[in-house]
Amino acid sequence: MQIHPSQLVPGCIITKDVFGKTNRPLIYKNTVIKAIHKQVLDRFLITEVEVAPKMASGEVFQPEPLEESKQVHPSFDESSLPVPFKKHYLHAVQIYKGWFAEWQAGASLDIGAIRDLFVPLLKQLDNQSRKDILLLPHYSSKQDYFYHHAVSTAFIAAFLGERLGMNQGEWLQLGLAGLLSDAGMAKLNESTLMKDTELTKEEYQDIKKHPIYSYRMVENISALSKAAKLGVLQHHERLDGSGYPLGTHKKKTHLFARIIAVSDMYHAMTTDRLYRSKQSPFLVMELMIKEQFGRLDHTVVQAFVKSMTNYATGTKVKISDGQKGEIVFTEASQPTRPIIRLDSGEIINLTETQNLYIREILT
Repeated sequence: MQIHPSQLVPGCIITKDVFGKTNRPLIYKNTVIKAIHKQVLDRFLITEVEVAPKMASGEVFQPEPLEESKQVHPSFDESSLPVPFKKHYLHAVQIYKGWFAEWQAGASLDIGAIRDLFVPLLKQLDNQSRKDILLLPHYSSKQDYFYHHAVSTAFIAAFLGERLGMNQGEWLQLGLAGLLSDAGMAKLNESTLMKDTELTKEEYQDIKKHPIYSYRMVENISALSKAAKLGVLQHHERLDGSGYPLGTHKKKTHLFARIIAVSDMYHAMTTDRLYRSKQSPFLVMELMIKEQFGRLDHTVVQAFVKSMTNYATGTKVKISDGQKGEIVFTEASQPTRPIIRLDSGEIINLTETQNLYIREILT
């Protein structure tokens, strides 16, 4: 029978592959519906699915009457509406969350489905992407941080690759490498991944194995370039040899890995996690310049900071003492410490007031 996705309940059985604007099915025939599947259908604006007359339990399926608001009006084509970045991004996070659960259960990585979903998202990169990146921490939650981190790292890495002069094919591969760099976390103990306190030494040693697990998941995928695979394997390496899992130095660490390292660190530090609170994007950029010098690729860090702070003029912000204002000028030598006009009318120069910093970008 054909029904609207809102009429589905857990235990329903899909009897026909469900397609969105992708070459591969969003949901395959014979799938037993779970809550995550309804979210997928909603995000892709699917209006009709075919289900079996009986549920997985053997009980007869009697769908509830369809709400008037859910009924399809043929004269209205939803596909003609633009999809805001935020909605596309949040949808991608939910899909990635579902894939991660499948990897935990032993499923192989489906690069075709991944490309179908993420390449359109990455291709949204343009001059407005600076704002999208600054707002990424606002979209995340502590409970789902891990899934947001994968998608955000992909987006930031691709953005940075494009700013560094890569062609589209290269930065798309870079974005996919950023997305899959933590896929190997699925092979770790879930209690460690979702722990809301600092990791023990033993747990941290387990976490440090995830780049190898991620690499094993992608090493035989022909649709990923050698550069992308090295990016996955080496994204936690540092130029001074202090990283993991292999302790490689600068000359042996691929540019893809160096870019993902910056992207990974930036998002991790600017987003709330179960055991650690977020920091200001501007403060994090300062820390990356100063404290990570010699460990992160300075050229990559500088390119990232320049790209982000060039956008900042006119941005509404909250500073560390709680006051709000607008960035009016950014000095090239101090891009993370601009001049701000407060809502009170007062002008402050953060280069002269080191005890203050931008705490939050306001939407």
